[in-house]
Amino acid sequence: MAQPLLDIHVTRKTFGATEVLNEVQLHLHSREIVSLLGPSGCGKSTLLRIIARLDRDFEGTLQRAAGEVAFVFQEPRLMPWLTVEQNIGFSDDKHYDRAWVGQLIDEVGLSGFTHALPKALSGGMAQRVAIARGLYSRPQTLLLDEPFSAVDAFTRMKLQDLLLQLAEHHAIALLLVTHDVDEALYLSDRVLVMDNRPSSIRQTLGVDLPHPRDRRDPALARLKAQALTELHHAHVI
Repeated sequence: MAQPLLDIHVTRKTFGATEVLNEVQLHLHSREIVSLLGPSGCGKSTLLRIIARLDRDFEGTLQRAAGEVAFVFQEPRLMPWLTVEQNIGFSDDKHYDRAWVGQLIDEVGLSGFTHALPKALSGGMAQRVAIARGLYSRPQTLLLDEPFSAVDAFTRMKLQDLLLQLAEHHAIALLLVTHDVDEALYLSDRVLVMDNRPSSIRQTLGVDLPHPRDRRDPALARLKAQALTELHHAHVI
């Protein structure tokens, strides 16, 4: 198998006297989609921040292939004084690739909102801008921390389909933190279920189903039952 885009082994991560992660091993290959499920506070977002090198205070090893890694946060985190175009280029001047930004605006379905300010956008539209901003650097890997948790169910499904289209079009890998079992199974090639603190990976569920997937597929229902069983055990530990 080809060298993974990222290979991480967190032997230990603490916040003060609290041990959050213990012996967590994870790898991600090119164009793969992997989701992290687990109890609230088990360290999923912390693991994502370590991979993004936003948190370097841990024991263990992190190897990342050459190439950009971009991060999409739970909140869009748009600059309110910048337009959609400027937020994607992340600049308040003209030193960004306007043609590339324009292409990304089209791809995320925001044509006509190039010069709009964030206050004119719905929550779903703002998250589309955040995804486009993540793609601006042409990353090999996109890290997403519960990116659709603040939108309604229908918008969430539309954004999930958009994310799959973008991942395919740009040939990128995705590592997603989510609390939504259906979302994890619909999007992912593998779903990693984490224990409660101190967390490790308790189970890996392979989702060997082609895209596009039917949300009503009985195979997804069977995998959901397995995932819920693992989550139940993780919560009672």
